[in-house]
Amino acid sequence: MAVLGAGKQGVIHVARNVRQLRTGNAGERPQTDCGRLGSHGGGIAYSHRTRVRHADGACHPRTRAVCGHRARRSWPRAYRSGGSQMTSKSVRLRRIAKHDRQAAATLERLIGIALRYLPQAFVDGESVFTLKGMQAGHTWQAVPTGRSLRYGAVTALGLARLPYRTQRQVLGGETCSDLVGRLAKGLDEITSVGDAAMICWATAETEHAELPHALARLAELQRGDNRPYVVDAAWAVSALVCARGLLDVEADLAHARTRLLGARTGALFPHFTTAGGPWHRAHVGCFADQVYPVQALARLHASADDPPALAVAESVATSICTAQGSAGQWWWHYDSRTGGVVEGYPVYSVHQHAMAPMALLDLADAGGADHIGAICRGLRWLAEPAETSEELVLDEPPITWRKVARGDPRKLVRGLCAASTRIRPGLRPPALERIFPPTAVDHECRPYELGWLLATWV
Repeated sequence: MAVLGAGKQGVIHVARNVRQLRTGNAGERPQTDCGRLGSHGGGIAYSHRTRVRHADGACHPRTRAVCGHRARRSWPRAYRSGGSQMTSKSVRLRRIAKHDRQAAATLERLIGIALRYLPQAFVDGESVFTLKGMQAGHTWQAVPTGRSLRYGAVTALGLARLPYRTQRQVLGGETCSDLVGRLAKGLDEITSVGDAAMICWATAETEHAELPHALARLAELQRGDNRPYVVDAAWAVSALVCARGLLDVEADLAHARTRLLGARTGALFPHFTTAGGPWHRAHVGCFADQVYPVQALARLHASADDPPALAVAESVATSICTAQGSAGQWWWHYDSRTGGVVEGYPVYSVHQHAMAPMALLDLADAGGADHIGAICRGLRWLAEPAETSEELVLDEPPITWRKVARGDPRKLVRGLCAASTRIRPGLRPPALERIFPPTAVDHECRPYELGWLLATWV
């Protein structure tokens, strides 16, 4: 069995046996990881992905160049915690603090809330779909409802960055690897590409022994998916990028890359990777349809130079930052042809504190533009939303309310704005905005929201 290390000729030896992936038992965790073999011939070198293992047990990805090429910027690493109350001092948080102390304070508060919220989000070892806020007098109670494999996988990506002690506190004595193993065992019954991609990503992030199974199931589902969602296609790229330092995924990754890049025919990404959908919203792409591809393409370039992927990520990121609201709002629906806003609301909390930051920071880490100002404006909106005087971040109970929205029935404004902009880009019915102002707060919080928070900032 070869292990990662340098031989006499400087050749990197790669652990190829999948049994060296994690089995879920913290005591059996290998101290070395497998990477991609770099070629020394002809001056060619491939980026190869390593993981930095800290004494707290957390495992944090880093990309670097080998064979004498310039080193890449490392991905942010979690710092060890001295106890159950984790003090978050990541590189990213320090960057925010230098730019905007109020935004950094908001993040510190949110991370504390996440660690208190997430134990409520797991029932019988499964992630709930949401915690709904129920008001009793002047107080709120968070009531768990439903189940979600996908949200469990996203949460695992965040929990994987925490010390084992904290993982066990959140998961009722289990580790993140235990959670991922349980999710992976249900892969053969999963029919959603998005669910499979997210579980695959989590198995790669935790280097779980179920990774080959997850990769095979993802490839099988993608072959039968004729019109996938852009978000699913982006998650597939991110999952395969995460796995490329562990197993040979290059053929599947090349296919996933082509599908994702081919979906964008205008300024931004639409909702589907191929033409289709209702005529009045075929041109519409939501916020998630932009940030997940930006993240995936940035990570793709960071794992092995891919300038076309980075250029698309840069262009899309610039468009959504240009369209950002004056109070820091990340808007919801865009015209994929022009990059204009179709309908801004709802504004989601998770977009402000996690999804926009994680995509834009991954872009900067890959060598792209720095959008730190836009990130801080988004965080400031979350602390003081312009549309309502109601607080969206609560310490008791520990929760962040999901979104600020219009009170229109059956998403009327979104539908009419989609139809009007389909006919003429930029055409919006102004009366509807006066009739249905964006003042309604959605009193629920889904586990993935705080999973992305941890994955972004810890």
